[in-house]
Amino acid sequence: MTVTKPDREPSLLERAAKVYDFNAHARLRGTVVPTPPQVETPPVAPVAAPVVPPVVEVPETGSPKFETPLEETPVAASAPLSEAEPPHEFVDPTFLAIPEELRAPVGDELPDEFYLPDEASDTVRIDRGMLAANGMIVPGAPVGPLAEEFRLIKRQLLITGARIAESGSADKARMILVCSARPGDGKTFCAINLALSIAAERDTEVLLVDADVAKPDVVAQLGLTDGPGLLDALGDTRIDVEDFVIQTDVPHLSILPAGSKTSMDTELLASARTKSVIARLLEANPRRVVIFDSPPALAASPASVLAMRVGQVMLVVRADHTPENELRAAVNLLDGCEHIQLVLNAVSFVQGGARFGSYYGHAS
Repeated sequence: MTVTKPDREPSLLERAAKVYDFNAHARLRGTVVPTPPQVETPPVAPVAAPVVPPVVEVPETGSPKFETPLEETPVAASAPLSEAEPPHEFVDPTFLAIPEELRAPVGDELPDEFYLPDEASDTVRIDRGMLAANGMIVPGAPVGPLAEEFRLIKRQLLITGARIAESGSADKARMILVCSARPGDGKTFCAINLALSIAAERDTEVLLVDADVAKPDVVAQLGLTDGPGLLDALGDTRIDVEDFVIQTDVPHLSILPAGSKTSMDTELLASARTKSVIARLLEANPRRVVIFDSPPALAASPASVLAMRVGQVMLVVRADHTPENELRAAVNLLDGCEHIQLVLNAVSFVQGGARFGSYYGHAS
């Protein structure tokens, strides 16, 4: 029995096949072709059984393409271009093959700066992928256990800072030194996370200073390019230290690199020039909190010198790693600062036990 298909309107692809010669445009790819004229197409009579071009598999990509014989596709009659139109224009033939009804309006493309950093911008982009790979807080990511833990840590430091300011040491109240007894305790890890956490505050700006001048690592951990910084400003009175401050794309967060290495780093940090450089950093932004990532107290002398400049010391203690006698020795070296807070790092949690962040839907 023969079944007759009901009449229907031709599809957009069928209408396009009657207007455009796909193969002819493909042969002209990469050349200058005339802009197709705007002509009215007479109504197309319904077809009972439209011819659908065969599908051929492309071995390289596995995606299909349409193969349309030249003799089966009618070519629209060409109309002369008007004098007001430009004589020639480069047109991508793959764009011509798309019916006008399906073409995106010109000018709707996203700007290039949506994908690429603005070269004219004064900010640099912090590598979020590197932060995630190193287990650090990622700005803009959902709140997790680490972010919640540093919320509690920063709150205590900010409260203590407010009390120091009330006692008459407003400048010292805005400075925090992050230190450890020995290398490997996680002080830089904690300094970066503390800076990211405080930067999330609505009314505070954060400047993270890489003061571990012997083995600086803050800039590398953030995926930034190293350059001149603290030591350069300390060694040359003509330099404005603010010129070396790196503004990042994380709101309220800026970075000051350690700068050029020198064998006189401790002497520079102990000089009167350090006081004026710090005063300049505080004066440049009244909302700024300065966080110094210093060398380990028992491994390098700059830590004890910097401790006399700041209002608080956050001493990182690694669980099952830092001996009690080394902890006491580090506290004694840092006693130039009145307020020393201890942070226990790398604590092992009992499996199944509650941990910060579970309230937000993350695994405990």
